[in-house]
Amino acid sequence: MINGNDRNNFTLPAPMALALDLAAANRNATPPNPSVGCVITSADGAMLGHGFTQATGGPHAEIHALRDAQARGNAVVGATAYVTLEPCAHHGRTAPCCDALVAAGIGKVVAAIADPNPQVAGRGFARLQAAGVVVEVGPGAEAARELNLGFFSRMVRKTPWLRMKIAASLDGRTALNDGTSQWITSDPARADGHAWRARASAVLTGIGTVLEDDPQLDVQLVDCSRQPMLVIVDSALQTPLDARLWHSKRPVLIYGAVPDAPRQAALAERGATVVLLPGATVGGRSKVDLAAMLADLAVRDPVRRQGAENHPARRGPAAHPQRPRQLSNFLNRLWLHPPIAITRSKLQKWKTLKASSLSTCARCARTLQESARTCER
Repeated sequence: MINGNDRNNFTLPAPMALALDLAAANRNATPPNPSVGCVITSADGAMLGHGFTQATGGPHAEIHALRDAQARGNAVVGATAYVTLEPCAHHGRTAPCCDALVAAGIGKVVAAIADPNPQVAGRGFARLQAAGVVVEVGPGAEAARELNLGFFSRMVRKTPWLRMKIAASLDGRTALNDGTSQWITSDPARADGHAWRARASAVLTGIGTVLEDDPQLDVQLVDCSRQPMLVIVDSALQTPLDARLWHSKRPVLIYGAVPDAPRQAALAERGATVVLLPGATVGGRSKVDLAAMLADLAVRDPVRRQGAENHPARRGPAAHPQRPRQLSNFLNRLWLHPPIAITRSKLQKWKTLKASSLSTCARCARTLQESARTCER
């Protein structure tokens, strides 16, 4: 197997660049699956077929590309398949892609990066090589990993990748004191926030936001074929049964800390899955254990509704196997800063910003950068 993980050792092949473009263009449709692209070429470099991973339960990129080549009337025996992630080697919602490539007669596979999923993790490459297929790994690795940060985070760190969105003025405020301001960001900024939301497997919020703003927290401003799961941190199970968040058809997962059988039943009747993960007690009130919540989210499937019987604490570790295509890009809030400062009486120009506010922003930025470095390690 040729390993080209040092991106300075090669020039990115045009078919791999196209495969990465295909993966990027369709990433909103694939969660919780990783977004993958595949391009099949002949010995002289002519494109025979291309594809990308479909929505959950649909064919993976390799199968889509093989079918595309067949539809074009192109034979792929001896051809090269450029794919942005190691072909899978296990039976999940679909059959192993490495076996399909072998059966089709593919002669060489160029993969951007190995699949970190323990059910694959080199097994796809090994099966290809055992069948006589030449394997090269490395071209486009950085871009392929960036496309699927959530997937890599869940597989490597056993926790979702979180993106923080904060709509705040440069002096740290989110609204006018009298509550009259609905938005302090622009239309393009809000559309960008929804674009990041569309990429996520789930949207997280706290009960304070639910009670104060009554938000829908769905994808509205960009095209999206699915709605991300909604996750609410609600220690005392206060989520209103008539809230606007119930309007969208999507799984709703509520993490609580205080048992309340009638409220749990009412929320379940509304369509929510309620999970109790009590943590520390603050001011006499039990709070949700956030670390345990992230660990639980990492093994949940955001596509299907899950009842309490599916919670790992109720089934035991042996009955809750690792799954490769579960909660990946986990979106909380994306940081958006309009160039203004908000005071009690009016909006001021950004030049009135105090140095302390800049210091706060810098600390936030350093925290986010450190989180990214931790994931890289």
